[in-house]
Amino acid sequence: MGKGGEAMRKSRKFSVSGGLSYLYLTILAIVSVFPLLWLLVSAFKSSNEMLGNPTSFWPKEWTLENFKTVLVTLNFTVNIKNSLIVALSTTLICTVIAALAAYGIIRFFPKLGNIMTKMLITSYMFPAIMLVIPYAVVMGKIGLTNTRGGLVLVYLSFSVPYAVWMLIGFFKTVPVEIEEAARIDGANRIQVFARVVVPLVRPGIVSTAIYTFINAWNEFLYAMLLVSSSSKSALSVAVKTLSAADIVDWGALMAASALVVLPSIVFFCLIQNKLAGGLSDGAVK
Repeated sequence: MGKGGEAMRKSRKFSVSGGLSYLYLTILAIVSVFPLLWLLVSAFKSSNEMLGNPTSFWPKEWTLENFKTVLVTLNFTVNIKNSLIVALSTTLICTVIAALAAYGIIRFFPKLGNIMTKMLITSYMFPAIMLVIPYAVVMGKIGLTNTRGGLVLVYLSFSVPYAVWMLIGFFKTVPVEIEEAARIDGANRIQVFARVVVPLVRPGIVSTAIYTFINAWNEFLYAMLLVSSSSKSALSVAVKTLSAADIVDWGALMAASALVVLPSIVFFCLIQNKLAGGLSDGAVK
């Protein structure tokens, strides 16, 4: 009876502890998501309503006028296109280069892997503002000043090292025996990489792609300083012009901010299922 009572007390203790943990996580999730929800809901409020009752959460009257102002009147569609071109190009190129580089380091230079990863990650030790002048000089000499291509190159210079560092950890988990079995079956090195290794590290590749896309999409400093033409400027820079006006149109500002946030959310939702890809897919193939 004593042992049974003790077991019940332990079970009750664990259930209370688990309940408190879930409560804490729920509160943390609400606190984290609430600002985003406030932003998205406020985008459908009129500026007069926001100024008249700034503490209200739910709009009295839903309106798309703010999005019409941003997309039609202010022509932010051009800036959205610029950001999409730069972010998607950076993501695609960075992911391909980083995957090949990480695999090469693990398989061909295993002893130098730790040293090389430390060298790669040191690029993040320098403040972003410190590199503006060197970037501007280099872009000017190669004729890519005030171009989307130049911005992609700048983003790749600090995205690739971090992406390689991220992917090295995933490639280390791939057993060499699986690759050797594929080679025995007649697959060459490229086929082994594409059909066996890549499916095994797909969650890592997707995580890297998401990180790279969000970074490139939200980047502001280099997009503002290295691109001067309004027709080539990124969405994040265009949003800044709204907040810098003498009279701020809060409705348009909220709508523009929502347009900055939404693509990252949509991009993540579209490919999140890849994060849970089975680690045995490559071995089956």
